[in-house]
Amino acid sequence: MSFLDQIKQRRSIYAIGKNVTLEQAKIEDIIKEAVKQSPSSFNSQSSRAVILFGDSHVQFWTIVLETLRKIVPVEVFEGTSAKLNSFIAGAGTVLFYEDMDVITDLQEKFALYADNFPVWAEHSTAIAQFATWTALHEAGIGASLQHYNPIVDTEVAEIFDVPASWKLRAQLVFGSIEAPAAEKTFMDDAVRFKTFN
Repeated sequence: MSFLDQIKQRRSIYAIGKNVTLEQAKIEDIIKEAVKQSPSSFNSQSSRAVILFGDSHVQFWTIVLETLRKIVPVEVFEGTSAKLNSFIAGAGTVLFYEDMDVITDLQEKFALYADNFPVWAEHSTAIAQFATWTALHEAGIGASLQHYNPIVDTEVAEIFDVPASWKLRAQLVFGSIEAPAAEKTFMDDAVRFKTFN
């Protein structure tokens, strides 16, 4: 399958389960390789990943649930709870971080580009997230990308011994595909693209 075919098939899968046949070690290898092979500015390799399976995966999403319980209005919390329980039903989660010590070091070494390094770090983490998501899909594992940072950052850092310099950017929850994704629609190409000769 071509790379374009792979990214066409990669979708947000919300109905996930724990019925993953791939060994945990193989899933971990896929995630590590996808992050390692993702490009970064100045080859900074600033992306970091915390991979959660089993009880740790459940613990993370329980932290999110209980944090949101304190701030989401009661009248809409039932929907929030259902969504988070659908993530808990999955097999695991990748927490994507950027190591800000790496960014700061680059800012000091290359002062001319100092303002750009935080922006380029966002590019790096986005590429790592997309590569991981696509690689998991290729292995038959569904996933969806979530963003519950920064409301859980401090508690999660304490529980999972995350270095202070790591900044949480996204959470990729994954598992067996229990239902297909909805049909995807696209805006008109004329609105989105320009080509010049």
